[in-house]
Amino acid sequence: MRDLFFVGYLGLLLLFAFKRPFLFTLVYAYVDIIAPQRLSYFLLNSIPLSLILFGFAFAGFMLSDDKKDVRLSPRWGLLVLLLGYCAFTNLYAVEPVAAQEKWDWVWKALVFAIFLPLTLRTRLRIEALALTLVLCASALIVTGGIKTLAGGGGYGLMVLLLDIDSGLYESSIISCVAIAIIPLVLWLANHGTIFKPDWRVRLYAAALVFSCLLIPIGVQARTGLVCVAVLAILFLRTAKRRMLYVLGAVTLGLVAIPFLPASFTNRMETIKDYKSDESASTRIAVWKWTWEFVQNRPMGGGFNAYIQNKIRYTMPVIDDNGMDTGEVDTGEVVDQGRAYHSSYFEMLGEQGFPGLIIWLLIHVGGVWRMEAIMRIYKKRGREDETWVIPLARALQNAQIIYLVGSLFVGIAFQPFVYMMIAMQIGLDTYLARRRKESAWRPIKDLRVAT
Repeated sequence: MRDLFFVGYLGLLLLFAFKRPFLFTLVYAYVDIIAPQRLSYFLLNSIPLSLILFGFAFAGFMLSDDKKDVRLSPRWGLLVLLLGYCAFTNLYAVEPVAAQEKWDWVWKALVFAIFLPLTLRTRLRIEALALTLVLCASALIVTGGIKTLAGGGGYGLMVLLLDIDSGLYESSIISCVAIAIIPLVLWLANHGTIFKPDWRVRLYAAALVFSCLLIPIGVQARTGLVCVAVLAILFLRTAKRRMLYVLGAVTLGLVAIPFLPASFTNRMETIKDYKSDESASTRIAVWKWTWEFVQNRPMGGGFNAYIQNKIRYTMPVIDDNGMDTGEVDTGEVVDQGRAYHSSYFEMLGEQGFPGLIIWLLIHVGGVWRMEAIMRIYKKRGREDETWVIPLARALQNAQIIYLVGSLFVGIAFQPFVYMMIAMQIGLDTYLARRRKESAWRPIKDLRVAT
């Protein structure tokens, strides 16, 4: 019965898409994020659904879109360069079998991120993509929020729609993404045109934001707590009454503490005492191994090169008698094949210094370009462009949260994040085309011209 429901639902979406081919692109995004084929027992999981949908999306773009509106950007070129470089490093990967397994989904994520900006040639399409990403993520986030309120959370225990440990279904990844999309949720609630902002839209947006904040509690991922702190700091930038905002945030945090599960607070306390936490100690040891690894292989070891690592580190043995600091001895831990647990070291170990530089240019470039857009449109001050600055700020905040959160989780090639990057590029090129069409130039340029 569940298979028939998913087949019917996808069939209905495809019928709409044949009338509006851009919808194929959104359906592909839905399938890539939610993975409904994995929820299916036998009908959908037996066909290459993603490949078929991408074929439809590409054909729809080639046959129906006006190519004169297509604009490229330096960051788009960097995505192409990253794809080519990853293909190159995959040829000499130190773990060829494991590398091929990761390459099989990484190239799809990068190709779609390269394709997506070419289709985002109107505000409606950009908003439609933002809405698709938020609603797809909300399917997991609302589920997690409800389970958290019902007391069904726990580290490694939270099951969303699927009982798998990859993609957005992994606890640290969903906690980072849940906080990162909050600015985008707020933008849709205030500036959306597909669902006009009314009390129903704002009510759902408020409930979704609340669910996003519950996700780090439910999955008990320390990454999520760090991302919440970053979000609070970023919102301080635009707060009209900053002191009142700070007092409100601190008060809310203090009031929430008694209601938090003891297992959550105990796990969060390991942030300040990382030396006694095995997970944190392992990460530091892996990062040291990665740095030493690239000294001999500066071009990287290819995907999943971490399988090569063999690490040794010491941990304090804690005496909980409460009479002293508790640190009385140290013990040696030996481990191997431990993952990077950091996007930065993931890129460094797998793609070397060139890959890390390209990756940083893509992400830091996004933060810079969104800042540039905000400054440009602050000068324009046109009524029909009031949506631009809030969207650029939302995408910038989302990327900053990702950059901080990815310090502690290996999501350098997370497809959801690359879709947000594609949205940034699409927004940037769309606005550049609109400015060119209106023959607008900054005031300082007009003064020089006269």
